[in-house]
Amino acid sequence: MTLDWAYIVSGLAVGVLVGLTGVGGGSLMTPLLTAVFGISPSVAVGTDLAFASITKGAGTIVHRLRNTVNWRVVGLMCLGSVPASILTTIFLIMLDIHKAEKGSSVDLFIRYSIAVCVMLTVASLVFKKRLLAYQMARAHLQLQGKALTVATVGAAAVIGFLVTVSSIGAGAIGATVLIMLYPKLTPAEVAGTDISYAVPLTAVAAAGHAVMGTLDWSLLAALLLGSIPGISIGSYLSRSVPERFLRGVLATTLTAVAAKLVS
Repeated sequence: MTLDWAYIVSGLAVGVLVGLTGVGGGSLMTPLLTAVFGISPSVAVGTDLAFASITKGAGTIVHRLRNTVNWRVVGLMCLGSVPASILTTIFLIMLDIHKAEKGSSVDLFIRYSIAVCVMLTVASLVFKKRLLAYQMARAHLQLQGKALTVATVGAAAVIGFLVTVSSIGAGAIGATVLIMLYPKLTPAEVAGTDISYAVPLTAVAAAGHAVMGTLDWSLLAALLLGSIPGISIGSYLSRSVPERFLRGVLATTLTAVAAKLVS
């Protein structure tokens, strides 16, 4: 029971941070479960994917009501990410990741994948505003037509692979891709579109991990119990806490966690 409470408190803390910063829970939850609680990387990934599909599903409803979802872009992102997730799941099944022992090549592959995705998230946190300003300045050079479609589907396929392996990437990395390819989207539309395409992606990836036996349902319940009120609290406090300070602390923490994962 003590350990269950620890998971609930962790879900609460991650929920608060997500509400405060808007950073996806995967970049926070998966490293936390792996580096702090010592949970198998594959189980941490599978459980977090189910966690993400549920929480992002709720977020999609809100953005749908606010009309801040570009459904055409959502369709293109899903066209690339979902098939990539299915193929990656087949690859992971062939690796028998549910049988991987600590320190094995498969275990290290998952750990390093998580660490790489965490650092990509850190980069998106640190350079987000500069990237947005750069893209807005060159909005007139945006890709058009078939080139934009191919770029969107291709980038989404890469994200589909990363998310299925590490559970990280649909949030911060996905938002960065949208900013790069669609600079005319408003911040609200970037957030809504990013959350919406991630729902089928994380659901498919989570289903794959459930089939592999790398999804802990009791752990999922405990995390959700803490995160739901946490997100509400964080969202309420977001206007009173400096975003720049929070992003700096978050980037530093994630960097330290990534270092621990590969040490």
